[in-house]
Amino acid sequence: MKKYLFLFFLQFLNANYCQSQQQTQKRLEKEKAILVNEIKQINSILFSNNNIKKSALDEIQDLDVKIKVRKKLIKVTNQEINLISKKININQRDIEILRIEIVKLKDDYANMIRKSYYSKSRQSRLMFLFSSESFYQAYNRFKYLSQYAKHRKKQGEIINKKTNLLNKLNVELLSKKVNKESLIRDNQVSQLIYQKEIENQKLMIGNLIKKQKDLEYRIRIKEKKIAAFDKEIERLIRVAIANANRKTSSPSTLKFSITPEAKLVGKSFYANKGKLPWPVEEGIVIQNFGTQVHPVVRTTKIKSNGITIATNQTADARAIFKGIVMTVLSYKGSNPTVLVQHGNYITAYTNLEMVYVKKGQSLRPKEKIGKVFTNPTTGKTELKFSIFQSSTPLNPKGWIYRL
Repeated sequence: MKKYLFLFFLQFLNANYCQSQQQTQKRLEKEKAILVNEIKQINSILFSNNNIKKSALDEIQDLDVKIKVRKKLIKVTNQEINLISKKININQRDIEILRIEIVKLKDDYANMIRKSYYSKSRQSRLMFLFSSESFYQAYNRFKYLSQYAKHRKKQGEIINKKTNLLNKLNVELLSKKVNKESLIRDNQVSQLIYQKEIENQKLMIGNLIKKQKDLEYRIRIKEKKIAAFDKEIERLIRVAIANANRKTSSPSTLKFSITPEAKLVGKSFYANKGKLPWPVEEGIVIQNFGTQVHPVVRTTKIKSNGITIATNQTADARAIFKGIVMTVLSYKGSNPTVLVQHGNYITAYTNLEMVYVKKGQSLRPKEKIGKVFTNPTTGKTELKFSIFQSSTPLNPKGWIYRL
């Protein structure tokens, strides 16, 4: 009894392990598909226009985006290969166990047939029954013959079932080996491209490093402009909060004093955290939220209170959630920005060429806000997107789906 319980426990563990592996495989396949699509988008958005002459700095930064995604793809593919290797090992183990079981079952079945034939040749079944000394003995003999026949049939069915399972595992094993070999080939190609991209980037950085002081100066100037613009947005948000709070007689300039209806919108916005749509239909994040080391000049850090998304030249910015346009603002030397209020949350859409909305307008999720600006010199179409809780900037990565 203990033996059967132990075997049942092992089968239960094995079934759970297989189910867990299947879930992991599906997750890895999904991740891989997303990364492959992301590389296609990067090639389409950042590397398709050969007519535009990029600066060396822009080329390195664009290549850095692709290198990071390709590195993730190689890692995920390696995880897939390792998972398939584990499955192959499990299948090989199960095949060996089944082979041993089938051999034993066939030997037992052969012995049973031989005994049955020997018994039949010496004494027919009828004689075996009629030679009974009593009805009770005849009944027991009849019962024994019936059970013996059922046992023979059951043994034959078990052998057939295990043989079919063995064949299925063999086919599955072959399929997994072919899949593994295909993944290894794909990864080898990805590795070669990755190494080539790294070498190209190193070469370009090497050429630029001679002008490091000039680069650091240019980056600092650019960062000062970005920082000044970010401060202006935060100032305008505080002004907008103060104006909204005057209606409710609240003196605060940092937090909204909002109506019960607006509170519900804010709660709904928060409830959709991690599920909100992208502010453009298609794009790649080329600059993340917060402070990070510059991809070229490692001695310099860059800071952002949002993310920058490269997108297609015909792209429109769109509202990520229902809300009301707080303001449409322009800052000297920059393109328009639209601020949308969602209860006590605000989303900012910066670097628009054309604005489709006006202050006080109600917006639906995914409603178009404006056309994203395309830089005629670099050919880049970039949207800077930010999320604020009142006046506090938040990392959009935790809010936007698959960011």
